[in-house]
Amino acid sequence: MSRFDGYFLRQLLILFGFFTLVLVGVFWITRSVSLFDRVISGGQSAMVFLEFTALTLPTLIRTVMPMAVFAAAVYATNRLSRESEMTVMLATGSSPWRLARAVFVFGILTGLMMAAISVFLRPASVEQLEQRQAEVAGDVTAQLLNEGEFLHPAQGVTVYIGEIALDGTLSEVFVSDRRDETNPVSYSSKTAYLVNSGTGIHLVMVDGIALRLNQEGRTLSSTLFQDASYDISDLTNSDTITRRSLEAIPTFALLEDREAIKENEYYTEGELIDELHQRFSWIAICVAVAMAGFSTLMLGSFSRFGLWPQIFGAFVILVLLEGVRGFVSPVVIDDPDLWFLLYLPAIIGILISCLFLLIAGRPLVRRRRGANGTLSQA
Repeated sequence: MSRFDGYFLRQLLILFGFFTLVLVGVFWITRSVSLFDRVISGGQSAMVFLEFTALTLPTLIRTVMPMAVFAAAVYATNRLSRESEMTVMLATGSSPWRLARAVFVFGILTGLMMAAISVFLRPASVEQLEQRQAEVAGDVTAQLLNEGEFLHPAQGVTVYIGEIALDGTLSEVFVSDRRDETNPVSYSSKTAYLVNSGTGIHLVMVDGIALRLNQEGRTLSSTLFQDASYDISDLTNSDTITRRSLEAIPTFALLEDREAIKENEYYTEGELIDELHQRFSWIAICVAVAMAGFSTLMLGSFSRFGLWPQIFGAFVILVLLEGVRGFVSPVVIDDPDLWFLLYLPAIIGILISCLFLLIAGRPLVRRRRGANGTLSQA
């Protein structure tokens, strides 16, 4: 690799890191607002929010990486062209194919990063995230211990807690159980405590009243009590998930144990094949968008104002490739034998890049000019 290639590659990698951080930050802020509200309002600590955020980062990085690769290739090429460095290299005899070598190496390096994220890190993080979400969903404190809110931990059950003291005492507690439609019952007490006994979790209410409505006799009975125990064990969802999402299935399992996955988790062959090849197609798309961004800008000539028409054209190509990716996925799910279509966006991007580099070299124009010169001398 020549000195210029090394210089160009360093520029690409620096800009790639910058755009990745910016895009991840923007997407993270957008998603974390709803995640923070959902986690904190569910009674969880800030550490749980940070844990969930860390587990979503591989998915977020995979989403923004192709855009960061494309932006780095376009920005670096435009800057080198605007500062005449690209013009000087072309004037010294370097062809667009020769200058594309650093971009191709850049695409390979980012593709390897994408391979580590898409094939290994993302499935592991999604699996861990789903397990933690199931644990949080089964945590009684996440479902019941929220001050000043009417909560519905189960169908037909409403719970209200006015205040939670630092020692765990619950004040102004109201519980309405309408699961038995013929005899709904409501409890109200000044104070209550959560007690985890060997038989389950109980809400022990002190100094309260129980109201029971008899639908058949149309009568309402009330009972004052000094203490009453209400079993809330069945209101918590502590069962672990039995069916993983497609994103949480390890890549090696998709390669070797598809039959077992189809039998136990009820996924179709098309869904499994689509998920498997999607992970590898993300690797190829990094090379394609890097080459497409560079080659499109090579079509323009030197200008102090930049290559804005070519930049717009490169963006249109990026949107086109993303559209093709969204189109072929349902086709593969319906017919797994057409799995190779998932690599069609990358193939199209590389073919467009080769065509643009061929045009940028202008061999036909040079040949025509040479022929015209010979004829005029004759």
